[in-house]
Amino acid sequence: MSDTGAGPETPQTTSTDGAIPVRPEAGSQRATGSPVQPDTSTPQAAATNTGPRPGTDARQTTATDTANSTRPGTDAPRPTDSDTSNPTPPDSSAPQATSGDTGDRPPAVRCVGLEHSFGPVKAVDGVDLEIVCGEVFGLLGPNGAGKTTTIRMITTLLPIPAGEVRVFGLDVARRKMAVRRLIGYVPQQLSADGALTGRENVSLFARLFDVPRAERAEQVRHAIGLVGLLDDADRPAGGYSGGMIRRLELAQALVSSPRLLILDEPTIGLDPVARSAVWERISEIRAETGMTVLVTTHYMDEAEQYCDRVALMHAGRIRALGTPAELEAGLGPDSTLDDVFRSVTGDALAGEAGGMRDVRATRRTARRLG
Repeated sequence: MSDTGAGPETPQTTSTDGAIPVRPEAGSQRATGSPVQPDTSTPQAAATNTGPRPGTDARQTTATDTANSTRPGTDAPRPTDSDTSNPTPPDSSAPQATSGDTGDRPPAVRCVGLEHSFGPVKAVDGVDLEIVCGEVFGLLGPNGAGKTTTIRMITTLLPIPAGEVRVFGLDVARRKMAVRRLIGYVPQQLSADGALTGRENVSLFARLFDVPRAERAEQVRHAIGLVGLLDDADRPAGGYSGGMIRRLELAQALVSSPRLLILDEPTIGLDPVARSAVWERISEIRAETGMTVLVTTHYMDEAEQYCDRVALMHAGRIRALGTPAELEAGLGPDSTLDDVFRSVTGDALAGEAGGMRDVRATRRTARRLG
């Protein structure tokens, strides 16, 4: 590199710690080949080198030092915002913000123009949705509205033929494995194995989610403790009640310490007491961890009581979005979320796509839980 403002090119002193080299001042003794005697009165001057000492903070040298040298005996320049001498590598474990986030933390989930079809039937038709970090978000709608299809695309279980989904800034279509490590998922159909104990079921999920072997036993114990099943952890799950099975599945989803917990009809087939117990655990876990929760439910009272915001979905599209109180107020005085649901869906429920299959799956799950 040549200096166009100070005569012939002069050698540069190279620091051993990777910082930007410091060029001696034009006209100094070094330019004539004579060594420069360092000023030992200042801590910034090295005994044999005018550049930063190995092991010191490389930020003492700024990007502007390529044009201005550090004079022996003067204070080292202060770090500036333009410092690029030793950039801190990004944390590869943390999701990176997208270009549209303008430097703020990205939302937990962002769907833009999301679509999916099963043959001629369009199950999801241009869904735009954004879920804020830390909230409990309810996705409501009748059978066949497209809720489960939307969730399966968010969780990487279905391809995304049109539109885009991002989870904490990560593109779901391109970074499936990274997204899966951020998600805990409790599907509508039961996932617990009745032949295994509660602890064995959760341990199996810990292995599936790549929880490190050295941490696995403690993570399993912690997840089981979160849902209140430690006393029954070594009993076969086949002997659990319906509410206990749902809490066990919640522990399976929590064992990897996810940032986003997705629950598809978590209280289906449960009696009112068991439903309350499941939601109490969800609320406690959310308060303790600050995780984001996305839940689908047909119980409007659950959505009204536990969800910060809800979206009402019908025929593959989002028809209403807001807090339960906002949606009720928009319909009129003394309205309930049930009234909002009916106003959105109307009476056109007989021809819902996939209805019979959904009904059979719901009844099968209810029988197993009952």
